[in-house]
Amino acid sequence: MTAEIPAAARTLLGQPLVVDLATVRPDGAPQVNPMWFLFEDGLIWFTHTDFRQKYRNLQHESRVAISVLPEGNPYGYLEIRGELDRIEPDPTGSLYTRLAERYGQGSVVPPDAADRVKIAIRPVRFSGNALK
Repeated sequence: MTAEIPAAARTLLGQPLVVDLATVRPDGAPQVNPMWFLFEDGLIWFTHTDFRQKYRNLQHESRVAISVLPEGNPYGYLEIRGELDRIEPDPTGSLYTRLAERYGQGSVVPPDAADRVKIAIRPVRFSGNALK
């Protein structure tokens, strides 16, 4: 079930902020990493490689949490709970290139493009004081 996306969440997700993506390792331990993202068509997109731990975590457990901190407000936050919608091969690194441009790094093709995947997360719950 996809959650209704609050207007304040849409505003935050439209900004090039670095978010923290939490996944669950196969041993049950959490893993949290800062990530670039793109919010498009109601999904939150990330790029990663298919040989790193985060990819394996998502294969094991499809539920995630995402923390978004509004720029200039150290006490504000948006928490998104979501589920893996899909993983798609991205052997040209096209999503990485789009993200690099979004985050002011120019048009960069990653050296590990052949191993790249696009990860789509479907939001199921929003909470946090940044929604006010």
